[in-house]
Amino acid sequence: MNIVSLLIGGNMGDRMANLAAARNSINIECGHIISASSIYETEAWGYKEQNAFLNQALVIETHLEADALMDAILKIELALGRKREIPLGPRIIDIDIIYYNDEIINSSTLTIPHPSMAQRKFVLMPLTEIAPDYTHPILLKTNDVLLKECGDSSVVYKKSSE
Repeated sequence: MNIVSLLIGGNMGDRMANLAAARNSINIECGHIISASSIYETEAWGYKEQNAFLNQALVIETHLEADALMDAILKIELALGRKREIPLGPRIIDIDIIYYNDEIINSSTLTIPHPSMAQRKFVLMPLTEIAPDYTHPILLKTNDVLLKECGDSSVVYKKSSE
């Protein structure tokens, strides 16, 4: 069994319903959700001229290997209406693999741990809520330490407990 940390988010349409649909699809297609953070509202990162995002960290158990998991995630995003038009732009749903066990994966299609996660407060806040002591396999720092050291000044706040 593989233990995987995911971040789900989106800023279009009914954001709460889209997160719920993503959680449901992940449970069916990818693996059992064993932990879910609160939902956080986050100002747009990178491309600022868009609505605020809702984000949530999940930890799942899955039998899927990393590449198969990524394929399943892309199919979920597509089924929920995800269109990739503007890099870092608005989206109905986004599902990122943050950690896959404690593996380091660098392939043409997948980089794990997520390469930008340590610079993004909208990833670290929900992730630290559910896995504060997990150690990043490259940086060798816990999520809690990464959050404390994060230089991202974006506004991120807890919207609700899920």
